[in-house]
Amino acid sequence: MQSRKEKEQVVAEIKESLNAAQSVTILEYRGMTVSEITELRAKFRAAGVKMKVLKNTLVKLAADDCGVEGLDQYLVGPTAWIFSIDDAVAGPKILTDFLKTHPKLEIKGGILEKKAIDTNGVKALANLPSREVLLAQVLAGMQAPLVGMANVLQGPIRKFVYALEALRKEKEQA
Repeated sequence: MQSRKEKEQVVAEIKESLNAAQSVTILEYRGMTVSEITELRAKFRAAGVKMKVLKNTLVKLAADDCGVEGLDQYLVGPTAWIFSIDDAVAGPKILTDFLKTHPKLEIKGGILEKKAIDTNGVKALANLPSREVLLAQVLAGMQAPLVGMANVLQGPIRKFVYALEALRKEKEQA
């Protein structure tokens, strides 16, 4: 049994994780073997995502302190908490891919921007492109007008070069 001081320390760690995470996914892990959990944790670790099994009562205390709304319905039964720190879609994406081969797992819900989201919200989050892809798309969108402008500005120079070349050929033939 944990002492009050130990519980307060765990609650503080949970609050820190909740505040640092871009998104949180809540997973019911009943029926998983140790090797399956180890495999899932390894995939999460490779993507910079943390998975923790936490007591629901301690999570509720931490969530209330952080201002997370609508979480009570997900605090039932054994739950694992997946904290996506750098990329909000990393955890949900890995989890939905893992669910294809491990149907025993059940996504209960999640947290996005301090609000609880349901299973469909987590799956929709998993379908979004990753942070890197989104940044590349934004950069491409910003580059397109610049490339177009460079081509427009090169047009008169090109025409001038073509005119000089035509003049050179004309002088050569004369």
